[in-house]
Order: sequence, then structure tokens, then C-alpha cells
Amino acid sequence: MLSEHHDIDHEFPEYHQKLEALCATDATFADLVKRHDTLDDEIRELEERGSPIADESIESMKFRRAELKDEIYVRLRKG
Repeated sequence: MLSEHHDIDHEFPEYHQKLEALCATDATFADLVKRHDTLDDEIRELEERGSPIADESIESMKFRRAELKDEIYVRLRKG
């Protein structure tokens, strides 16, 4: 069973245009999005393959992904 995509564009489709504009003009913001989406890809791959990983490790990764998502959302709402 495939896990759900959590990349930023899927999470905030209503901000698609703003997301693209900020990524193009704000390197720090673009880096946040890249780090979030890279971490999301890593989590998805681990879940799909059933790779052995400690529960604490995967939960830590998911927590970090949520922190990045929150930070991105705040900046999308401001920007």
C-alpha cells in the first residue's frame, strides 16, 4: 500500500501560485520547501519498502516534517 504524499504542493494546493513565486524569489523559503519535500520523500520510501527503522527515528522524521510544514505555512500566509 502506498503512503500518502505530503509534499508542500499537495498540502497547500490553494497556495500553489504563491508557493511558486516565493520559491523563485526567496532562497531561504525555497530551501525550507526543498528540505520538507526531501524529508517527505525519505519517509515515504521507508514506509513503502518497510525498511527497518526504529519507531523513534521515523517519528522524529515525521515531527521534523511537521515543523517544516508549519514554518512554510506561516510564511505562505505572511508572504
